[in-house]
Amino acid sequence: MDESRRERKKRQTRQLLVETALRLFDEQGYEQTTVAQIASAADVATKTFFNYFPSKEDVLFAESTAYQAIPIEVIADRREGESVSELLTRAYEKSIADYRAGGVGPRDREFMQIYVRLVSSVPSLQAKALHQAFETQKDVAAALVAAYPDELDLISASAVVGALAGATQAASLVCLEQGCSEDELWEAMRRALDIALNGLGA
Repeated sequence: MDESRRERKKRQTRQLLVETALRLFDEQGYEQTTVAQIASAADVATKTFFNYFPSKEDVLFAESTAYQAIPIEVIADRREGESVSELLTRAYEKSIADYRAGGVGPRDREFMQIYVRLVSSVPSLQAKALHQAFETQKDVAAALVAAYPDELDLISASAVVGALAGATQAASLVCLEQGCSEDELWEAMRRALDIALNGLGA
Protein backbone atom coordinates (compact mmCIF):
# COMPACT_ATOMS: atom_id res chain seq x y z
CA MET A 1 0.00 0.00 0.00
CA ASP A 2 1.31 3.42 -0.97
CA GLU A 3 2.28 5.78 1.81
CA SER A 4 -0.35 8.48 2.33
CA ARG A 5 0.59 12.15 2.37
CA ARG A 6 -0.14 12.32 6.10
CA GLU A 7 2.02 9.28 6.86
CA ARG A 8 4.82 10.67 4.73
CA LYS A 9 4.63 14.02 6.52
CA LYS A 10 4.78 12.30 9.92
CA ARG A 11 7.75 10.21 8.86
CA GLN A 12 9.55 13.28 7.56
CA THR A 13 8.89 15.18 10.79
CA ARG A 14 10.24 12.30 12.86
CA GLN A 15 13.34 12.13 10.71
CA LEU A 16 13.83 15.89 10.97
CA LEU A 17 13.60 15.73 14.76
CA VAL A 18 16.09 12.85 14.90
CA GLU A 19 18.61 14.62 12.67
CA THR A 20 18.17 17.97 14.42
CA ALA A 21 18.61 16.39 17.83
CA LEU A 22 21.74 14.53 16.75
CA ARG A 23 23.28 17.71 15.36
CA LEU A 24 22.56 19.66 18.55
CA PHE A 25 23.80 16.83 20.77
CA ASP A 26 27.02 16.77 18.76
CA GLU A 27 27.48 20.55 18.71
CA GLN A 28 26.65 21.48 22.28
CA GLY A 29 26.51 18.21 24.24
CA TYR A 30 23.72 15.79 25.09
CA GLU A 31 23.13 17.00 28.64
CA GLN A 32 23.22 20.65 27.56
CA THR A 33 20.59 20.22 24.84
CA THR A 34 16.93 20.64 25.79
CA VAL A 35 13.79 19.40 24.11
CA ALA A 36 12.74 23.02 23.58
CA GLN A 37 15.97 23.69 21.67
CA ILE A 38 15.46 20.64 19.47
CA ALA A 39 11.88 21.65 18.68
CA SER A 40 12.88 25.24 17.94
CA ALA A 41 15.73 24.22 15.64
CA ALA A 42 13.39 21.86 13.79
CA ASP A 43 10.79 24.65 13.56
CA VAL A 44 8.08 22.72 15.39
CA ALA A 45 6.30 23.23 18.70
CA THR A 46 7.64 21.51 21.81
CA LYS A 47 4.28 19.73 22.04
CA THR A 48 4.90 18.34 18.55
CA PHE A 49 8.20 16.86 19.73
CA PHE A 50 6.39 15.00 22.51
CA ASN A 51 3.85 13.68 20.01
CA TYR A 52 6.73 11.73 18.50
CA PHE A 53 9.10 11.05 21.40
CA PRO A 54 8.54 10.72 25.17
CA SER A 55 11.95 12.24 25.95
CA LYS A 56 15.13 13.42 24.27
CA GLU A 57 16.73 10.04 25.03
CA ASP A 58 14.03 8.35 22.98
CA VAL A 59 15.07 10.32 19.90
CA LEU A 60 18.06 7.97 19.77
CA PHE A 61 16.29 4.75 20.73
CA ALA A 62 12.63 5.06 19.72
CA GLU A 63 13.06 3.02 16.54
CA SER A 64 15.10 0.25 18.10
CA THR A 65 12.19 -1.92 19.20
CA ALA A 66 10.73 -2.27 15.71
CA TYR A 67 14.15 -2.72 14.11
CA GLN A 68 15.30 -5.29 16.65
CA ALA A 69 12.09 -7.30 16.22
CA ILE A 70 12.92 -8.09 12.58
CA PRO A 71 15.23 -11.09 13.17
CA ILE A 72 12.75 -12.54 15.66
CA GLU A 73 9.95 -12.33 13.08
CA VAL A 74 12.11 -13.98 10.41
CA ILE A 75 13.21 -16.76 12.76
CA ALA A 76 9.60 -17.46 13.74
CA ASP A 77 8.85 -17.98 10.03
CA ARG A 78 11.60 -20.55 9.48
CA ARG A 79 11.47 -22.27 6.11
CA GLU A 80 11.35 -26.05 5.85
CA GLY A 81 14.84 -27.51 5.75
CA GLU A 82 16.52 -24.19 6.51
CA SER A 83 19.69 -24.57 8.57
CA VAL A 84 20.54 -22.42 11.57
CA SER A 85 23.22 -20.62 9.58
CA GLU A 86 20.91 -20.01 6.62
CA LEU A 87 18.11 -18.74 8.83
CA LEU A 88 20.33 -16.38 10.79
CA THR A 89 21.88 -15.04 7.60
CA ARG A 90 18.43 -14.34 6.19
CA ALA A 91 17.23 -12.79 9.46
CA TYR A 92 20.13 -10.40 9.92
CA GLU A 93 20.42 -9.50 6.24
CA LYS A 94 16.75 -8.53 6.30
CA SER A 95 17.42 -6.43 9.39
CA ILE A 96 20.23 -4.59 7.63
CA ALA A 97 18.22 -4.14 4.42
CA ASP A 98 15.07 -2.93 6.18
CA TYR A 99 16.99 -0.55 8.41
CA ARG A 100 18.80 0.91 5.44
CA ALA A 101 15.71 1.18 3.26
CA GLY A 102 13.26 3.13 5.37
CA GLY A 103 11.80 4.36 8.61
CA VAL A 104 13.50 6.80 10.94
CA GLY A 105 16.95 6.71 12.46
CA PRO A 106 20.58 7.72 12.14
CA ARG A 107 21.08 5.96 8.80
CA ASP A 108 23.63 7.90 6.86
CA ARG A 109 27.29 7.82 7.80
CA GLU A 110 27.43 11.29 9.35
CA PHE A 111 24.55 10.66 11.72
CA MET A 112 25.68 7.14 12.56
CA GLN A 113 29.08 8.54 13.55
CA ILE A 114 27.40 11.08 15.83
CA TYR A 115 25.22 8.33 17.30
CA VAL A 116 28.25 6.16 18.02
CA ARG A 117 30.10 9.06 19.66
CA LEU A 118 27.12 9.83 21.87
CA VAL A 119 26.52 6.26 22.96
CA SER A 120 30.24 5.82 23.62
CA SER A 121 30.64 8.98 25.69
CA VAL A 122 27.36 9.58 27.57
CA PRO A 123 27.01 7.08 30.45
CA SER A 124 23.20 7.07 30.51
CA LEU A 125 23.02 6.42 26.77
CA GLN A 126 25.70 3.77 26.95
CA ALA A 127 23.79 1.96 29.69
CA LYS A 128 20.54 2.08 27.72
CA ALA A 129 22.19 0.86 24.53
CA LEU A 130 23.83 -2.05 26.33
CA HIS A 131 20.58 -2.97 28.07
CA GLN A 132 18.66 -2.90 24.80
CA ALA A 133 21.30 -4.99 23.04
CA PHE A 134 21.35 -7.56 25.85
CA GLU A 135 17.56 -7.88 25.93
CA THR A 136 17.39 -8.21 22.15
CA GLN A 137 20.04 -10.94 22.13
CA LYS A 138 18.07 -12.84 24.78
CA ASP A 139 14.88 -12.59 22.72
CA VAL A 140 16.58 -13.66 19.48
CA ALA A 141 18.23 -16.62 21.23
CA ALA A 142 14.89 -17.72 22.68
CA ALA A 143 13.30 -17.49 19.22
CA LEU A 144 16.13 -19.58 17.80
CA VAL A 145 15.62 -22.31 20.40
CA ALA A 146 11.90 -22.34 19.61
CA ALA A 147 12.72 -22.75 15.91
CA TYR A 148 15.24 -25.57 16.52
CA PRO A 149 14.13 -27.29 19.75
CA ASP A 150 15.92 -30.54 18.88
CA GLU A 151 19.17 -28.90 17.78
CA LEU A 152 19.80 -25.95 20.10
CA ASP A 153 19.62 -25.19 23.78
CA LEU A 154 19.59 -21.67 25.20
CA ILE A 155 23.34 -21.65 25.87
CA SER A 156 24.33 -22.56 22.31
CA ALA A 157 21.73 -20.22 20.82
CA SER A 158 22.88 -17.36 23.05
CA ALA A 159 26.49 -17.99 22.06
CA VAL A 160 25.84 -17.78 18.33
CA VAL A 161 23.58 -14.73 18.66
CA GLY A 162 26.17 -13.00 20.84
CA ALA A 163 28.88 -13.78 18.29
CA LEU A 164 26.80 -12.27 15.50
CA ALA A 165 25.98 -9.14 17.48
CA GLY A 166 29.59 -8.63 18.54
CA ALA A 167 30.94 -9.19 15.04
CA THR A 168 28.60 -6.77 13.28
CA GLN A 169 29.01 -4.11 15.97
CA ALA A 170 32.81 -4.33 15.97
CA ALA A 171 33.03 -4.24 12.18
CA SER A 172 30.70 -1.26 11.89
CA LEU A 173 32.56 0.71 14.57
CA VAL A 174 35.94 0.15 12.88
CA CYS A 175 34.46 1.05 9.51
CA LEU A 176 33.02 4.30 10.88
CA GLU A 177 36.34 5.16 12.53
CA GLN A 178 38.09 4.66 9.18
CA GLY A 179 35.68 7.04 7.47
CA CYS A 180 34.18 4.44 5.18
CA SER A 181 31.31 5.27 2.85
CA GLU A 182 27.72 4.32 3.61
CA ASP A 183 27.85 1.42 1.14
CA GLU A 184 31.12 0.22 2.67
CA LEU A 185 29.54 0.32 6.12
CA TRP A 186 26.69 -1.99 5.18
CA GLU A 187 29.05 -4.30 3.29
CA ALA A 188 31.30 -4.48 6.37
CA MET A 189 28.32 -5.58 8.45
CA ARG A 190 27.44 -8.28 5.93
CA ARG A 191 31.04 -9.51 5.87
CA ALA A 192 31.07 -9.63 9.66
CA LEU A 193 27.86 -11.64 9.62
CA ASP A 194 29.36 -14.15 7.20
CA ILE A 195 32.60 -14.46 9.19
CA ALA A 196 30.74 -14.96 12.48
CA LEU A 197 28.62 -17.74 11.00
CA ASN A 198 31.08 -19.42 8.64
CA GLY A 199 34.59 -18.40 9.68
CA LEU A 200 37.33 -16.54 7.82
CA GLY A 201 37.71 -19.27 5.23
CA ALA A 202 34.11 -19.03 4.06
